[in-house]
Amino acid sequence: MNADPPIVRVTGGNPTEEELAAVIAVVSEHYAQEAETATVEERPSRDAWTRSRRLRRYSRQPWGRFTG
Repeated sequence: MNADPPIVRVTGGNPTEEELAAVIAVVSEHYAQEAETATVEERPSRDAWTRSRRLRRYSRQPWGRFTG
């Protein structure tokens, strides 16, 4: 038997099914509104090459005949 974890756990009192349904409806609606209006600041992605170029302080010129 595969039992799903409970969505709501009542730790005190004895709510009726209607009261639990009302709480779940209010919380669900609030969550939906929050998820709809949530924003994340999008930053441009940086790859490893961009970071290494920024850290490199010497010129990438070949060294005479010792070029690889």
